Amino acid sequence: MTDIKQEAPAPPAQSPKRWWALPVVSLAQLMVVLDATIVNIALPSAQQDLGMSDADRHWVITAYALAFGGLLLVGGRVCGALGHRRSFTLSLIGFAVTSALGGAANSAGMLFAARAGQGVFAALLAPAALSLLILTFTDGRERGKAFGVFAGVGAGGAALGVVAGGLLTEYTDWRWCLYINVPMAALALLGVPFIIRDRPSGTLRHLDLPGVLLSVAGLVCLVYGFTQAEPHGWGDPKVLSLLIGGIVLLGLFVLVEARTGHPLLPLRILAHRTRGVAFVSVCVMFIAMFGFYLFVSYYTQTILGYSPVKAGMTLLVNAVCTTIGAMLIAGKLTGRVPANVLIAGSLLSSALGMLILTQLEVDSSNVFLVYLTPAMILTGLGLGCLLAAATNMATVELGHAEAGVASAAYNTVQQVGAAFGTALLNSIATSVTGDYLKEHGAGPESVNAGTVHGYTVALWVAFGILLAGAVAVALFSRRRDSEGRPEAVLESTH
Repeated sequence: MTDIKQEAPAPPAQSPKRWWALPVVSLAQLMVVLDATIVNIALPSAQQDLGMSDADRHWVITAYALAFGGLLLVGGRVCGALGHRRSFTLSLIGFAVTSALGGAANSAGMLFAARAGQGVFAALLAPAALSLLILTFTDGRERGKAFGVFAGVGAGGAALGVVAGGLLTEYTDWRWCLYINVPMAALALLGVPFIIRDRPSGTLRHLDLPGVLLSVAGLVCLVYGFTQAEPHGWGDPKVLSLLIGGIVLLGLFVLVEARTGHPLLPLRILAHRTRGVAFVSVCVMFIAMFGFYLFVSYYTQTILGYSPVKAGMTLLVNAVCTTIGAMLIAGKLTGRVPANVLIAGSLLSSALGMLILTQLEVDSSNVFLVYLTPAMILTGLGLGCLLAAATNMATVELGHAEAGVASAAYNTVQQVGAAFGTALLNSIATSVTGDYLKEHGAGPESVNAGTVHGYTVALWVAFGILLAGAVAVALFSRRRDSEGRPEAVLESTH
């Protein structure tokens, strides 16, 4: 018995390996986020090389998004059953293999399948990485610093993906946008010994099969519906069927989870008020920010004439500020400033960045210095601070058995928000531009003016969404719980 006790892992907060584990799980998170955007700029080159049709090329992005978003909740359950460290290792290997297959693809179908495979393993890797962080850092101050680093790396990865995609496509080959994951995964695998060992929290014997089917079908319908709303419009029968079907399926999922003895997603995880604020705030931020990234990329290339690499470097300002916000600002303020205050301030900072870009005109001068740079700084700081605080809030009061599924739910909210925001804001911009061209004609000057007008209207909507989110969080923070205390539990509770 004595030997068994000696072999048991030390409490995570006192493990001397814990700070070495942080860059390992952060690197894995970077891979997952990076692959959501890194192929965007490479897509035209891949299309020409593999002979993809215009109608099918979106599957390079959609296949990853559907598999990742649809299977996250299942991935959270599986990583708890297998053990978070084991799941982390297996998913890294799987992600590297499917990335290599995608890079070596000699047909469009092979690339689509490889991207779907990446999404499957990402759905296991993302909750495993966050769960390991939850179990490793239990001290409040250390947890705030660790989540700041993790959130900064993850949040900056979306913008960094655009930069990396442009550089790799222009100076090497589009295939390296996929091959790059192989050395990254190998490096992360070398760091696995620094990660604490954990035991499986259960088995898959009592897997909630109805919950699995309903959650996967519902999330896939929603995410796919959002991606199809962009080219076809929200009133398209196919889009409406997918969105309504997704909502109905997820409603049935909630009913099933409330009644089953072994739910895929225990509803108490979502009903926790602190966690609920984290989920809503990060969803609001992702709705606004992913449309923002799209518009900045389009605007700099189509209106300002930037090359893909130069456009990506513009977004690098945002990525750097996101990392600063998460690591240096939120990491130090966690536990000292109420999390609700930090989140509301983060939403306002990003909203102010959006507001600056709403002032753009087609003939605006000094655009980079006067408009883009301050907008990149404010949105980056806001995104970084919010994600660091929200990640901490989303994981409060979680045991070993719940870490995986709560982490998966948090990642699912991000994916759904990103898909919805991209579709919503892009469809608004397209519609406004179309109306402008009907009124002013379709000459070159009108096209540019209408395009910028469409972007600014969509950014006004993003500004309103962020402002509404900040007001809601501020009002919520003033409410008192049933014991008459302020909702100050939304400070760092660990």
